[in-house]
Amino acid sequence: MHYTGTIWRPPYEADSLLLEVTAGCTHHACKFCTLYEDLPFRFRMTPLEDVEADLREAQMLLNDPMGKLSARLLGLPESGGAKRVFLVGANPFVLSFSRLEAIAELIRTYLPSCRTIGCFARVTDAAAKTDGELRRLRELGYDGISIGVETGDGESLAFMNKGYRPEDIVEQAARLDGAGISYRFMYLAGLPGAGRCGEGAEASAMIFNQTRPQLIGSSMLTVFPASGLYGELQAGRWQEAGELEKLGELRRLVELLDIPVLFVTLGASNAVWVQGRLPEDREKLLAALDEACRERSEAELRHYRTHLPHL
Repeated sequence: MHYTGTIWRPPYEADSLLLEVTAGCTHHACKFCTLYEDLPFRFRMTPLEDVEADLREAQMLLNDPMGKLSARLLGLPESGGAKRVFLVGANPFVLSFSRLEAIAELIRTYLPSCRTIGCFARVTDAAAKTDGELRRLRELGYDGISIGVETGDGESLAFMNKGYRPEDIVEQAARLDGAGISYRFMYLAGLPGAGRCGEGAEASAMIFNQTRPQLIGSSMLTVFPASGLYGELQAGRWQEAGELEKLGELRRLVELLDIPVLFVTLGASNAVWVQGRLPEDREKLLAALDEACRERSEAELRHYRTHLPHL
């Protein structure tokens, strides 16, 4: 299989077949992001012949008769084939409709067991496609798209150079809803900076309550020296929030969300892990966050943050 640089995927895609169709990020300008700094280029599309070669290899491995025999002898369940493919890269959904269609047809040819195709996306990726194209992509299997919205706070989006506004989140989410494409939001606690996290949570809740994500997965901002945000911090143009303030931001967000959604903290950036479905688990989530704020000191949480080698 062809893979370039560090491969990132959401935890909930652990059982998906990872297929490289892009490498890097088309935007590559978010001040806080260092995920693709190991690449010698900004963005690259994987040649379709490489995509096909990887699918051919996956088909061979998933249908290996010796592997099936070994599973049977060991009393293990046999692979039923890949049910889901996750396209890797920062935002493969940016690819043109015709290229996404070609990729889906290749997946269908080599992995007929595949039911859905997921990937990371930017809010702006859907905007470049017509409503008809989005509906056709859903027919081809694209579903459960992971969108890095980060926050619904307009001031933070502008400062972090995300390249879209809060109202764009609402507009493009509605278009995905209309096409039948489900989506998950990636949230990043701490973006508003010191003294503004509660305000950021309130702005985010107002925006998210106008959408229908399956999941809101929250990571917690970690400022690495290689990021543009580190330079802003050093220059005094932005101040990082404390760890307890970041937890307070999550608490306020959970308190204000009034849509049915699974809320989880995802990834190594979180020293505190919570998971629950809103609205029914709201009190459980709030209690867990309150307990974390009582039991964990700022110094302990900060030690975790400063000793985090990478996300």
